[in-house]
Amino acid sequence: MTFQMFLFYFFATIQVFAGLRMISVRNPVHAALFLVLSFVCAASLWILMEAEFLGLLIVLVYVGAVLVLFLFVVMMLDINIAQIREGFARYLPIAAVAALVMVVQMIWVLNDKVFKASAPPPALPEYNNTEALGEVLYTQYVLQFEIAAVILLVAIIAAIALTLRKRPTTKYQNPGEQIKVKRNDRVRLVQMKAEKNEVEPE
Repeated sequence: MTFQMFLFYFFATIQVFAGLRMISVRNPVHAALFLVLSFVCAASLWILMEAEFLGLLIVLVYVGAVLVLFLFVVMMLDINIAQIREGFARYLPIAAVAALVMVVQMIWVLNDKVFKASAPPPALPEYNNTEALGEVLYTQYVLQFEIAAVILLVAIIAAIALTLRKRPTTKYQNPGEQIKVKRNDRVRLVQMKAEKNEVEPE
């Protein structure tokens, strides 16, 4: 067994363990931390497969941004764990069947008889994974990339529109009215006589 295979099995074992613990722990904060561990192991596997850009992207985007937001929301909200876990046993058979179907599909996809692919040629010293991904993404799949960007933009606008609430107690500002303000409307010059401090005799 080579050192690269040892690292693959090491990170894969930790990722499977972290995934199982993520869905089995009772504390949601611990579940989010196990999800962080799972993403770090996935990033390590991507780097082992010489996809450095995707590995760093998982760490920066998911671990550094998304999961930090999850932890912040979970720690700020008062979540009733007992109420959440009430339907766990009821939906466990359905979840087990779905998991079994996913495992069978993964085994079928990874089977050599279904998808036969030769090993890629060794990378040249001047080969850049990020540059190659960018060239494919912005040339061959540029239409799909732009469609995905528009869908995400629509989702952001819809989320803002759904969460927008006008409350009568909230004070709103009108930028149009603010830029129309003149100096005389905000500043008032007051003329006062100078005061003299008289020194009292000792």
